Amino acid sequence: DPSVLRGAFVGHTDAVWGLVYSGAHQRLLSCSADGTIRLWKATEITPALNIFNDNQEMGIPSSVDLVSSDPSLMVASFNSGHTSIFNMETRQRILTLESISSSCQINRVISHPTLPISITAHEDRHIKFYDNNTGKLIHSMVAHLDAVTSLAVDPNGLYLMSGSHDCSIRLWNLESKTCIQEFTAHRKKFDESIHDVAFHPSKCYIASAGADALAKVFV
Repeated sequence: DPSVLRGAFVGHTDAVWGLVYSGAHQRLLSCSADGTIRLWKATEITPALNIFNDNQEMGIPSSVDLVSSDPSLMVASFNSGHTSIFNMETRQRILTLESISSSCQINRVISHPTLPISITAHEDRHIKFYDNNTGKLIHSMVAHLDAVTSLAVDPNGLYLMSGSHDCSIRLWNLESKTCIQEFTAHRKKFDESIHDVAFHPSKCYIASAGADALAKVFV
């Protein structure tokens, strides 16, 4: 619709895997199969303000998020199994999080909304929790029967939701790291199932999107 289209941010040369918007800075972060993470000014159609990983030293970025506890930082995960925290203004890599089996692809990284913690979803069925200050692994668990594809934390920071190619959504108590609810949400298609999950920012709704071409909202 031309009335709502502001324009196109041009720069990536391959598929864009992830987008995250910073309302505080009016910035947009994108990560792409071309190997780069780009920082854009959301209010103007201009070239990227900063480009990260342009030499692909960390691998191909699979996911990116803003670090909630420090708005100048972002956290990015890579298909190489690495997760790193970057300063968005200086482009400096601040910290690379501890990885035990570094070759396993990470499908999603998210920042906890209130604590200095990064949470990663792995191809080998694991979910891992890291301390953003030290980079140390806090907790690791086998969370699903197939690759974990998506993560979301509720706005109050009490519950973690995960989606997987095993067709299930699981809800976890973040303090005890125990699963408190599980339900099947999508059918399999070409060995894939759930691609994304989300909490509503204020209402008691959750949503999921799957390879079966459906988006669902649950109360």
